[in-house]
Amino acid sequence: MKIMRLIALVIAFLATTAPISHLLELPTKLSLDGPLWLSIQQHLYPGWSAFYGPIQILALLVCVVLFFVSRRDPDYRNAYLVAALCYISMILYFFLFNDWVNQTLAHWTASTLPADWTKYRLKWETGYALAALFSLIAFVTLLHARIREASESRADARTAQPAE
Repeated sequence: MKIMRLIALVIAFLATTAPISHLLELPTKLSLDGPLWLSIQQHLYPGWSAFYGPIQILALLVCVVLFFVSRRDPDYRNAYLVAALCYISMILYFFLFNDWVNQTLAHWTASTLPADWTKYRLKWETGYALAALFSLIAFVTLLHARIREASESRADARTAQPAE
């Protein structure tokens, strides 16, 4: 169980990296002109989904498994439920905000960029800002559970030692 919780924490960390990266890029990307923004969207980000999509799904699956195997400990169970709901939200928001923007702008060129392209940019950035928030909540929740587990292990080890 300990190793599974550690794996969940590592996966949770990996699941934060893309949304946090997008959030950190936000101020600069909001200052880009349309053709440059479009070029970045079309040439830089398409490869990310092959890695980060499965990571988010794996994070969700691990949390669901941990939720069910932690049925005797409501604190751990609640932590895994919160994290799983965060990953469900991240995946949902990807499809509500990001995926349809990606599909739409895949057919644009610098010369066919619509006048309202900034609305698409805002929608895309909002999706990743929400994903960053949910990924951080999930990570901190799992980190707290791991710290609790370590603390309990130390306490158990102290009580198991014979008195001198």
